[in-house]
Amino acid sequence: MSDIETSTVSEEGYACTSQVGDFDLQIDATDETGPNPNAALVATYASCYLPAFRVGGNQRGEEDLGKIQIDASAELDEDDDLTAIAFDVHVGADLDDETASEIAERAEGICHVHTALRDELHADISVYPDAF
Repeated sequence: MSDIETSTVSEEGYACTSQVGDFDLQIDATDETGPNPNAALVATYASCYLPAFRVGGNQRGEEDLGKIQIDASAELDEDDDLTAIAFDVHVGADLDDETASEIAERAEGICHVHTALRDELHADISVYPDAF
């Protein structure tokens, strides 16, 4: 048996519903009934990187990072293929630049989506401490 199993169905058109465990995930290539696959990938990447950033902070002795928000952006080519992803990571805690950079680097090694993407699509990450 596989570690992860999903089932994705489309009755018609370009919208799909994926069953992921007990959850339904709506993806629509036309952005009408849900996010398109590229947008869902960018959001999934950020959703993986954020807890990895917290774990990286814990490993660095920064247990209370406070609120963290990732504003993600992505670039597409003329074929709508992702060519670049960037994360602006806003952190409630007041971190010095060295600590923020070290936590960000640790998070890259922890984030499973980061590991799964080809190198040229790894997010360009900026961290903004004391943001809230």
